Amino acid sequence: MGNTLYMNPATAPPAPGAVGENIALQRKAKGWSQQALAHRASISKSLLSKIEVGDRACRPAVAAALAGALGIPLPVLYGQPYAESPAPDLIDALRAAVRRHRHPRVSEVRPDALPADVAAASKLRAGTNYRRLLPVLPDLIARAVAHAHDSGEPEAWQMLVDAYSCAYTLAHRLGYPDLADVVAARQEWAAHQTWTPVAQLAAAWTESGTHQSAGDYLEGLAVVDRALAAAGAAGAGSVDAVVATGSLHLRGVTLAARARDDATTQHHLRHARRLAETLPPGDHYRHNLTFGPGNVALHELATHVELERPRRAVAMAQGLAGAALPGLAPTRIGHLHIDAARAHLAAGDRDAALYSLLQAREVAPQMARIHPMAREVLRVLVSLHRRSKPELSILAKWAGLHQAP
Repeated sequence: MGNTLYMNPATAPPAPGAVGENIALQRKAKGWSQQALAHRASISKSLLSKIEVGDRACRPAVAAALAGALGIPLPVLYGQPYAESPAPDLIDALRAAVRRHRHPRVSEVRPDALPADVAAASKLRAGTNYRRLLPVLPDLIARAVAHAHDSGEPEAWQMLVDAYSCAYTLAHRLGYPDLADVVAARQEWAAHQTWTPVAQLAAAWTESGTHQSAGDYLEGLAVVDRALAAAGAAGAGSVDAVVATGSLHLRGVTLAARARDDATTQHHLRHARRLAETLPPGDHYRHNLTFGPGNVALHELATHVELERPRRAVAMAQGLAGAALPGLAPTRIGHLHIDAARAHLAAGDRDAALYSLLQAREVAPQMARIHPMAREVLRVLVSLHRRSKPELSILAKWAGLHQAP
């Protein structure tokens, strides 16, 4: 299994229970009624009941509130890491490489090849090709660490920041929040060795992402605000700087929307739009960050979903589906279709939600298969379709979910 990312479905352990099932299991273990948990999480009993039986999708903010009320980490509710996660030796190799940030275990640094190798890893990340990315990361990180220590040049440390960024995305997507937190700390350490605004902003983007994944949206916003204030005027000018600054504002958009703070959401959206206008046409990918008018629009769409404005989200999704979005890699287009699926489901259009999930699978299959929100929409569709639907059955089986007979 060491050369593959996902386990063989025939030998993998049973797929984890749905989010609702996990919530019910944790609630019953505490001896709480639905009313008691709903009160502690500040949601309605009716919503909790529908989530537990699988008839309503559990939005990230609601999942965070329930996890907090239950006193458990948010990934536990999502059943992460999934049965489809990689064999332990691959993750262990990545952990070891991240752990050795001062004395890497590497026999050949090959510094001349590092820029191209880091760029290739970034391309795999943008393409959501986690299967090919994970095996190459341990050696790449070890070489980048050794080179940064040997040369001491800002450019070398920036390459290490970019390598850590790839590792963070992988750990986050595969459902290893503890590893993602360590990677984020390593990236911040490497960024401080460069003392360049772009590296600092990229590290803050990752750090705020760890708080987003944990459901600690206010602390994530505090990280964003501190980083933007520290960057000041230095966070503008070059394309790299604008992409880093704009991406951090987009992180603020997501955090504020999930915190149900519409004013702060609009604040970051306004700044992001203004920055996007200063760039050459299209979106731009720099240091594993994507920014431009297309990604701003995608984040605006997601805010309508988070703030329970599904019809506005559907309208935006329909407009974006037929629009040219130059510069957006599969990782971003995949998010577009997943958020469109969430919007359609919330608006009551199950067929459109399923179609959007199928589009996400076509564009970014490895991400769509394990993304918590994609799986959550799929689980609800499976629950709501009391009769067999061939396309849905095929998609559910592909994702490792099982329909009731």
